[in-house]
Amino acid sequence: MKTLFDKYAIFQAGGKQYQAIPGKTLALEKCDGSAGDSILFNEVVMRKSGDNKFEFGQPFVQNATIKASIIKQTKGPKVVIFKFQRRKKRRTKTGHRQPMTVVRIESI
Repeated sequence: MKTLFDKYAIFQAGGKQYQAIPGKTLALEKCDGSAGDSILFNEVVMRKSGDNKFEFGQPFVQNATIKASIIKQTKGPKVVIFKFQRRKKRRTKTGHRQPMTVVRIESI
């Protein structure tokens, strides 16, 4: 019986680890490229192929790549930075939105 997770992998991008399942959409740290381009991720930490066959890397799995396509370049949610010192009349409010890349996993 086939399940949704017959084939998946854990890969590293932008200092974080993500689970890759074919057809899944992920929001990653900013990657170079524009909408419609394809990306290859070579830093695969763990890979599972059918029949409970797991491969673990030391630190990365040999000859393992994940192919993804860029859906869009966007920004993440706003983070508000508010600095305050009491009795000193010091108040600073700034904001930041981290650039992100939304990708769809094509194949493992």
